[in-house]
Amino acid sequence: MAYNLLLTEILTAFSGLLILALGLAWPKRGRELSGTVSIIALLGILIYAICNFSAQQVFFQGIYQVDTYGSFFKILFLIAAILVMLSSSKYVGAFQNKSNEYYGLLIFATLGMIVMACAGDFITIYLGLELMTISFYIMTAYLLEDERSSEAGLKYLILGAISSAIMLFGMSLVFAMTGTTVISAVAAKITVAPPALIAGIGLIMAGFAFKISIVPFHMWAPDIYQGAPIPTTTFLAVGSKAAGFAALVRIFMIAFPLATFDWSMLLAILAAVTIIIGNLIALPQTNVKRLLAYSSIAQAGYILVGLVAGNAYGLKGVLFYAMVYVFANTGAFAVATAVEVETGSTDIEAFSGLSKRSPFMAAVMTVCVLSLAGIPPMAGFAGKFYLFSGAISSGYLWLAFIGLLMSMISVYYYLGISKAMYIGENKGGETVQIGGAARLAIWVCLLATVFCGVCPQPLSQMAQYAIALFF
Repeated sequence: MAYNLLLTEILTAFSGLLILALGLAWPKRGRELSGTVSIIALLGILIYAICNFSAQQVFFQGIYQVDTYGSFFKILFLIAAILVMLSSSKYVGAFQNKSNEYYGLLIFATLGMIVMACAGDFITIYLGLELMTISFYIMTAYLLEDERSSEAGLKYLILGAISSAIMLFGMSLVFAMTGTTVISAVAAKITVAPPALIAGIGLIMAGFAFKISIVPFHMWAPDIYQGAPIPTTTFLAVGSKAAGFAALVRIFMIAFPLATFDWSMLLAILAAVTIIIGNLIALPQTNVKRLLAYSSIAQAGYILVGLVAGNAYGLKGVLFYAMVYVFANTGAFAVATAVEVETGSTDIEAFSGLSKRSPFMAAVMTVCVLSLAGIPPMAGFAGKFYLFSGAISSGYLWLAFIGLLMSMISVYYYLGISKAMYIGENKGGETVQIGGAARLAIWVCLLATVFCGVCPQPLSQMAQYAIALFF
């Protein structure tokens, strides 16, 4: 058995432990180097993951799987982690003696996401989920002197524990009905859909709905996003959401096929409600972090459309949109991070006159929010095209129409940020300063967002190759 294919996971775990050890062995110097070492380590792991993208191997009797689908999400999570580290280096530097622990927790959260994407067993998914969420609990409450951060961490801990318990109970019901927790074996064991099995599927869906902030399980997101340190918010918005969908697609495409229980209409209704509520509540928001929180709820609804479609177009759209969402959302949060470091605020007023203080930052923010809105030629347009095309081909024309309509409405609040930057009065008068690492991350996000919109074929083909195991 080719255990070298597990090096991505092993090296990620070793990197997290190394960062923690550096802080203990060399308290001052180790903490200063923790960011650089973390980025270099994850960059090396990313290169290895890309080189082994097409590898296929089943480990431990189906409990863990290395395949193109899981490899796609490995690459996504590593890219997201690296970009967050680069964009927030100046912000995390303010943590002083706690920076290495923060980077270590971020790496362990990444490891949890990777395990979720490759898990072929319910228990393994749960272990990856808990590794990710426990790391996020601590990262959310990391600013001990900030009451909002502590409150956000406590809320996330309580609500996250409840949702995890609900999901675990659902998994136990599925195990009781099938006698196995291996995803590929569950479908073979299901001949009928008794009420206990349907209840188990519903509870699993409810647990995942909380993690990816699907309505009506979304109420935690705005408060946690606003109160948490902005690097945590960034990674929570892009990483945990993608990890939830990675596990959800594998579960519902393999373990619970449509022939067993027609769950697609229920998911379609949830997707529609999530898109509508996320966009409508985002309209009156005056804080950029809170605005992007409600935006992320709507984005979860868009991605869910692809799962509802259940065809090649829809699933390709899920993977494509998840990747471009990483670049667009991270780019937007990177600009918000720089503004918060300079002004101490993420209110839209803090962005007033940003085009005069820092034209480059204003341009990046505009490009990223236009991509989130799905405006061509940005990458978000291509992603939504795949998602809506999949929905239409599966007979969900009404869902695609709702998605298109709400995308048009979202332009209003996204451009509200651009209006403040280009038309608003310059109250600060000082140029927003960003470090070289943050500038690199912003450039990567900008170029990737534009390139994947103008030339979507490479990423589209990669996503198509990744979903081949489902068809």
